[in-house]
Amino acid sequence: MTRRSPILTALSIVPDRELASQFANAMARTRSFQILSEFDSYPSHQALEVRLRQTRPDVVLLDLHTSLETACELIRLIGTLSLQTQIVGLHVRNDSDAILRSLRMGACEFLYAPFDPEIQNEAIARLHRLLEPTSTEEIQPGTIIAFSSAKPGSGASTLAAQTAFALRRETSKRVLLADFDLMGGMIAFYLKLSNSKSVLDALQAAHQLQDAHWPSFVAASDGVDILAAPETPFVGPVDAGRLHAVLEHARLNYDWVVLDLPVVFQRISLMAISESDRAFLVSTSELPSLHLARKAVTLLEQLGFPRERFQIMINRIQRRDEITGSDFERLFNCSVSARFPNDHFSLHRAVTLGQPVEGHSDLGKAIHNLAASLTGKGGNERKKTEVGDWRAVPSEV
Repeated sequence: MTRRSPILTALSIVPDRELASQFANAMARTRSFQILSEFDSYPSHQALEVRLRQTRPDVVLLDLHTSLETACELIRLIGTLSLQTQIVGLHVRNDSDAILRSLRMGACEFLYAPFDPEIQNEAIARLHRLLEPTSTEEIQPGTIIAFSSAKPGSGASTLAAQTAFALRRETSKRVLLADFDLMGGMIAFYLKLSNSKSVLDALQAAHQLQDAHWPSFVAASDGVDILAAPETPFVGPVDAGRLHAVLEHARLNYDWVVLDLPVVFQRISLMAISESDRAFLVSTSELPSLHLARKAVTLLEQLGFPRERFQIMINRIQRRDEITGSDFERLFNCSVSARFPNDHFSLHRAVTLGQPVEGHSDLGKAIHNLAASLTGKGGNERKKTEVGDWRAVPSEV
């Protein structure tokens, strides 16, 4: 892990605005916290989890004064997420009951008004010791890219798989394609793979994952490691801490991690998207799919996902379609990063043979453009065409 900055990053949850103001003035003197995000009321558990996984703060600054019961429940929640985030309780006074209850729930520090600089600096020193990595070896983590859809059958699995193969061709680096559709994942079927273990086994062993055991969880296809969905549909809950552990293991062992997720309205998809560096929401140009995709965009925004973290992809576009990229962007009120052709013949051939789509096909060109943009190789070649638009590459026919 890389060394941390001398300034601790923080998520602030302080409904008491006078307390927030006092602490902000104290921070201005010590300059020891960088506020990445802020809640001015106690958030729902889901909203807090999403924000924590987005921002990955060193510490959470939590108001214990406004409602100690609510604050303790949030401390308990944060402790279940396996994020290695420390919790600092804030209060208007040196309240012994608040100190004891918050520390018992999992907080590590307690600061109170008027926030004496010497006491604050001592607490910050202890936080740095807690957060100091056990190894100074620098590890460059991989990039996690998630594909989901608002409507089943929109082609998110196809685009996820083909993007994984294209990233492997473009970079020659380690790529993992993980199928997290626990109820109906099809990646292994499409690629004609057989493996006794699946992503469900990896989740169950999440906190004991070791590099020596990892190969038993994955199969290989065209240079890409595949973590398949279970053969028997799994309908039980997925623990957020286990999901985080699996994705962190993948991030540290692969340069690119491509996630094939079920529809975006499922909890596992929202959790995985919050762990991702970039997420793509796949829709077709059919009205029901566009309608659900628009609802999905609204949901992601309500949960606090910044728009630059997720983008829309329009799949199975017909050449005769008159809807332009700007039309789609007005519909969704967010960026439409790519459009992919309805290249049925090329896709049918790839699925039948269990191999990547041919690079000279319309779909292959669009996938190539997407992979090139993700690796930073396609920016200068595009002008006003979408990243994955097959029309961005001259036809060879």
